[in-house]
Amino acid sequence: MLAGRPSPTPQTTRQGTIDGTAFGVIVAISFCHLLNDMMQSLLPAIYPALKTDLGLSFGQIGLVTLAYQITASILQPLVGLYADKRPTPLALPGGTLFSLAGLTVLSAAHSYGLVLVGAALLGVGSSVFHPESSRVARMAAGGRHGLAQSLFQVGGNAGQALGPLAAALVVVRWGQSSLAFFALLALLSGAVLWNVAAWYRSHGLERLAAGRKATLAAELPKGQAARGIAILLALIFSKYVYLASLTSYFTFYLIHRFGVSVQNAQFHLFAFLAAVAVGTVLGGPLGDRFGRKYVIWFSILGALPFTLLLPYAGLFWTGPLTVAIGLILASAFPAIVVFAQELVPGKVGMISGLFFGFSFGMGGLGAAALGWLADRTSIETVYQVCAFLPAIGLLTAFLPRIGGK
Repeated sequence: MLAGRPSPTPQTTRQGTIDGTAFGVIVAISFCHLLNDMMQSLLPAIYPALKTDLGLSFGQIGLVTLAYQITASILQPLVGLYADKRPTPLALPGGTLFSLAGLTVLSAAHSYGLVLVGAALLGVGSSVFHPESSRVARMAAGGRHGLAQSLFQVGGNAGQALGPLAAALVVVRWGQSSLAFFALLALLSGAVLWNVAAWYRSHGLERLAAGRKATLAAELPKGQAARGIAILLALIFSKYVYLASLTSYFTFYLIHRFGVSVQNAQFHLFAFLAAVAVGTVLGGPLGDRFGRKYVIWFSILGALPFTLLLPYAGLFWTGPLTVAIGLILASAFPAIVVFAQELVPGKVGMISGLFFGFSFGMGGLGAAALGWLADRTSIETVYQVCAFLPAIGLLTAFLPRIGGK
């Protein structure tokens, strides 16, 4: 069984007594998160081929990204809201069929309309996966919600890092049709998620009901909860726009400012992405141990000294500064998601979908806005402006208290 044997002694948190942590389930959904995010990241890999073969403009390429972002971002909270009202365990393996269809359509698309359809289908697969799998992570947490969310999220980080590598080794060499090979990964993910869905139906729904009863007793007034959600979304904005500046333009910055080679710039980017993965793993357990609000304070505002220094640092210090920024900023997301889930108990799917969808949207819009800024000023200006984004972390002071903390 995926769940393994539960802990002999139930763990007790401020939300009551909860069964032991089901690490097998958490590892399974983290692995599927890796596969999902790797498949999603293959879409940009075929942009050069699409532009050449179909004679697309940059504006049309942007609409392909928009078609993906609309379904991947906007649908997520709607899917989560529906699942909160009517939990559907088979939605997890069922959602992989959209990713399978999207990659298959893209692999054979020889018209612009089919490209848009394939991108939209790929986004739907993501919008079903994230809120439901985040809900499963909470079900399986056994009270260690931050740890579960971190382990789940780091799978996505790994998938995003492996996507460009897979694209370089396979898609660039074999072309657009090679996406059909990666569609097979959707079948693997579906098989794993079928077993997760069986655990969800047999054990997860019972845990979900018990957790809902415990959390409803500590429910905050709607005004306080809404204020807290708005603040957390502002923090997500600051985090993901800044991260977009590095994931999208850091190599250009290094090449333009310091004259490094493309290969050297990629090594710097890899170091940053590795730091993001480590920070994601650490953020959740630290929140469980010391309190999520303290971790949110540190992980947003704590990056400010480093972001302010980065635009004026030489090449030697640029590497350590970006590693520190990635490590600190990445620790925020698991703590923010769990804090939001605790602000609105009983709405795990909707909250997860809202925050995953908003983070995707802010990353995409941030990259576009920063690209516009770089075109009209310079790549250095991007980091001078973004340096102040972590100051939004001061809003953490206005987060409501949960459970007296």
